[in-house]
Amino acid sequence: MDKTNDTVTNEELAAAFGGGEPLTPNGQLKSDDDSKQTKKSGIKHQWDKLMICFYVVGGVSLVGGVAMLLFSLLVPPEAISPVNYPDLTKKDSKTVVYSDLTGEIMTDASLKTAPAYCIQTPNGMDGARPHAGLDQAGVVFEAIAESGITRFAAIYQNPTASIIGPIRSLRIYYLQWDTPFDCTIVHAGGSDDALAAVSRGGYKDLSEDYNYMYRGTYTSRLWNNLFTSAAALRRYSNDHGYTASEIKGFTRMTPEESSRIRVEDLVTEKLVITQPSKGDTSGLNPKTSSINFRLGGWGDFNVHYEYDANSNKYFRSYESGAEHNAYTCPESDNEGSNPEDACTLTQIAPSVVIAMMVSERRASDNYHEDIDAIGSGNAYVFQNGTAIRGTWQKASAESQIQFLDSEGKEIRLAPGQTFITAVPNYGSVDF
Repeated sequence: MDKTNDTVTNEELAAAFGGGEPLTPNGQLKSDDDSKQTKKSGIKHQWDKLMICFYVVGGVSLVGGVAMLLFSLLVPPEAISPVNYPDLTKKDSKTVVYSDLTGEIMTDASLKTAPAYCIQTPNGMDGARPHAGLDQAGVVFEAIAESGITRFAAIYQNPTASIIGPIRSLRIYYLQWDTPFDCTIVHAGGSDDALAAVSRGGYKDLSEDYNYMYRGTYTSRLWNNLFTSAAALRRYSNDHGYTASEIKGFTRMTPEESSRIRVEDLVTEKLVITQPSKGDTSGLNPKTSSINFRLGGWGDFNVHYEYDANSNKYFRSYESGAEHNAYTCPESDNEGSNPEDACTLTQIAPSVVIAMMVSERRASDNYHEDIDAIGSGNAYVFQNGTAIRGTWQKASAESQIQFLDSEGKEIRLAPGQTFITAVPNYGSVDF
């Protein structure tokens, strides 16, 4: 071999290693050198971008800092309202309070145990109508007082009416209905048995007292012209130390439950109408819009209700066609006035209507009525546009009436004003 030709070119070395690429003077492939140059170029490019971001962020921070400094100098600290974020670790402590009388939501929870008043209100055609303030009663019992003429026991809590009445005499069965409400009995005399029961029973008793009542001057009312007011009733309670009432109310649904049940009933009715009947549907509560209670007397005392789906109320009138209107008397300086001069008329429209079938007969004086208010009987409950057939039962004067469905389960009443009519066993309920 010729020693003078031992020198090998880069191209020959590259070919000997099979790479086919030339080497650099350092013995590396040129492609490796180019790759390093590319990497160096990329790193420099990224560094340049990082520096640009740094300058931008720094500039923004500087501008923000200057703005905050100017804001703090120009706006006083007391003008800045702090942001109150909710504490998610704590539950809402607000409790909804429902009236024991009506089942409605109370905006002032302190009034839940406020004194209640049971006012005996006439319903004759001899000047008793229109009534005043009756639209504010939470529960109203209706029954015959004498000769087919009905009378009301109207229960109020937290009334605001400037005129309430008229006020008439008490009967023993009204007293038995009143008792569970722990109310002041407001009346003008009464039957002997009722007055004796009030005397020995330790009731809160307000009977024709002109410190808290007054006689109106509207002559057509004749003896039906005795009135009181919400302010006078509160004054009576304060004067006698009657600061609270422990009301035994009816079992009620909440307003939300009542609305949901109403919607579910409407859906059920539509399904029954549009789909073939499967099995027994007699357990469904029938829809009804027209209700009649016949008490066996005159058309001026037989009751008619017309259900209004929009308001979910039962507008009350009489079989004769006359609307049952009451004067709405807002609390003002009208106390001592005639309702005809100071109030506006409103048709009575309760949310719940109930018929209690009762055993009734003429009393021994052949004038007044005897009604079995304690015991049991058939009942019809109308609410949310439906009719529920069932029974009622009351164990004692002190216990509240329970309304039971056909399976013996207690019927929860919808919230709102409730009218209960004692229909004699010789009367009828039609719907």
